[in-house]
Amino acid sequence: MPGIFDQDLPRNDANFAPLTPLSFLERAAELYPDRLAVVHGELRRTWGEVYAHCRQLASALSKTGIGRADTVAVMLPNTPPMVEAHFGIPMAGAVLNTLNTRLDAETIAFMLDHGEAKAVIVDPEFAAVMKKAIALRSSKRPLLVIDAEDALHGPGERIGSIAYDEFLAGGDAGFAWQLPGDEWDAIALNYTSGTTGNPKGVVYHHRGAAINAISNILEWDMPKHPVYLWTLPMFHCNGWCFP
Repeated sequence: MPGIFDQDLPRNDANFAPLTPLSFLERAAELYPDRLAVVHGELRRTWGEVYAHCRQLASALSKTGIGRADTVAVMLPNTPPMVEAHFGIPMAGAVLNTLNTRLDAETIAFMLDHGEAKAVIVDPEFAAVMKKAIALRSSKRPLLVIDAEDALHGPGERIGSIAYDEFLAGGDAGFAWQLPGDEWDAIALNYTSGTTGNPKGVVYHHRGAAINAISNILEWDMPKHPVYLWTLPMFHCNGWCFP
């Protein structure tokens, strides 16, 4: 027979919320909307602005039909679109696949196929290898390619059907994104280098990403409102760490 603590105590919106790093950004934007969040060359963005951009990205992806459990790959350096991808993609319910920029086209093509990517956001700096990788794909699945140019490096070869800023402009900055239905839902897909064969996929869930981010903050003894240089590969140090 069920005990007394198994009766009349279901989860509901008032007593339970899934653990996810998306809540970190929402909180930062609510409490510190005017505090500086991103510095990139001459660009300055506050937490409120970053949050709006991430919601726009989520909205734009949703309008293309991308949603829960769909994979969106990115091949980007540490630029503002990379920050936005870490939040905007899972805000759409999709799964973020960050591609190692040092890999060859054959390996990237395998990852795009194996991860069943529906879209890829690529910096023109990596256009040549990505263009070759797309041509090497064995899958016939349509792939939306978005060019994310970086003002610091200047224009490069465009291989996609739309520029990132144009794609973002089609989204709604007030998009009503939803928390994951289950904190066990996938948030990211990462791959090993494939030194013993084809790369192996590793899946992060929302709960694990949130707990890992909190763990990093504690391990680094991070004080409140630090300013730091973000240079490490995103998922080697966890791209959801917050000041």
